[in-house]
Amino acid sequence: MDALTFVRVRELDVAVRIWHPEAPRSLIAWHGLTCHGGDFAGFARLLGPGWRVLAPDTPGRGLSSWSLYPAHDYRHDHYMTIALAVLDHFDLPRAPWVGTSMGGLLGLLLAAAPAGAGRIERLVLNDVGPKLAPGRLAALAGHFAVPLRVWRFDDLVAELRRLYAGFGVQDEAGWRRLALESARRLPDGSWTLHYDPRIGEQFIHDSPRDLWADWRALRCPLMVVRGADSSLLDADTVARMRALQPDMRYLEAVGCGHAPMLDRPGQVRPIADFLAPAARRPWWRRGLARLSGAGHG
Repeated sequence: MDALTFVRVRELDVAVRIWHPEAPRSLIAWHGLTCHGGDFAGFARLLGPGWRVLAPDTPGRGLSSWSLYPAHDYRHDHYMTIALAVLDHFDLPRAPWVGTSMGGLLGLLLAAAPAGAGRIERLVLNDVGPKLAPGRLAALAGHFAVPLRVWRFDDLVAELRRLYAGFGVQDEAGWRRLALESARRLPDGSWTLHYDPRIGEQFIHDSPRDLWADWRALRCPLMVVRGADSSLLDADTVARMRALQPDMRYLEAVGCGHAPMLDRPGQVRPIADFLAPAARRPWWRRGLARLSGAGHG
């Protein structure tokens, strides 16, 4: 990242990682359940210096505060309050939103809510939708039952390879980098992951709702990215999403499950074209898109 700032929301300090702080356009990039804003480093680099990428660490993750009141703070309605505070802090009346998994769901809820509908200019959902595989959700909830604790860094890398196989990380260096960015030392010297184990209480305290109603309510331009081997978002759900929102863009990320890291040109280029429609792109980008077929589908 190129800069870091903290946004105070009641008793919590919310870390916001920033790439290209002087760029003319800004977007919000929100991470998945057990991740943090640093996951968007590759995305920001490939998106280029024309975009200021603002990637918050949700409370309980990364560099943000841990909550003393998980039943209140580790919930989507509170994350929506934080998202609006981040937009206000950076004086953004409206901004595009790119969200992975939980971060995409948060963007969907915000764009469908009266308080947030006018704040989301364009919405990219990365491997998430109104219906999620219940077996996978149960597995995610169970993941928090026993906090990870290992003594060797290589064991931490091996555990991340198991947990995040769907990310599509391409080499050993990528896994070690992910481990370094996800690691935390405990007082006894052992290794664990960066997040508060109590974030899993979200599965207990969050109120169920009909996300299909929220999906129908969306009025901003939409794009969905799905890992070709996703265990969370199936092809039938994507088909129904397209039926209800016919103008939705769609990208299938080959070689990925849940969820693509958005760190490859073939993933980022179509998102870039969606974020900056042809009329707003430089002439050379419009010509390149026509030659390569990027921006379609």
